[in-house]
Amino acid sequence: MEEKYFEGETFNKINFTKNQLEKGEYEDCQFIDCDFSNSSFINIRFVDCRFQGCNLSMVNLNGTALRDISFENCKMLGLRFENCNKFFLSVNFNHCMLNHSSFYQTKIKTTSFKNTQLHETDFTEADLSASIFENCDLSGAIFDNTNIEKADFRSAFNYIIDPENNRIKKAKFSTSGLGGLLLKYDIEIE
Repeated sequence: MEEKYFEGETFNKINFTKNQLEKGEYEDCQFIDCDFSNSSFINIRFVDCRFQGCNLSMVNLNGTALRDISFENCKMLGLRFENCNKFFLSVNFNHCMLNHSSFYQTKIKTTSFKNTQLHETDFTEADLSASIFENCDLSGAIFDNTNIEKADFRSAFNYIIDPENNRIKKAKFSTSGLGGLLLKYDIEIE
């Protein structure tokens, strides 16, 4: 069966929870105020697409290709980005809610997280080198054997990162965030 190809299309205020998004490739498409919650993106390819104001919570990302994708003002709870197609995985987030999601072992260098809530998000063994966490809430986020070299956490908050268990060379932190790097030592910082 031949796959469908969509280019330059806009999908506005569509509820995909009952009728799933068609399998195929979506290039330079926009998805605005759509509800994809609990639906499937299995083996769908997205290239240069933008999701704005969408609910993508619990979407199945097995084999999904996400290349140069921007998410803005999206609710994205419980997503497992490690199940995506690893080839050219490239995403950026602005004003999103990514709580309880997982980036386990993903390579997403230079990713931009702006004004995004990342409560209890798992970054175990991920490569986040040179990524930006601008004004992000990382409460309960897991950094374990994570590469955050040259990453920028200066305006991020509520993170706990063990410098002995993560690669942090040249990462940027603010003085107000030092407590999140030293928590395991049980010291008082004033």
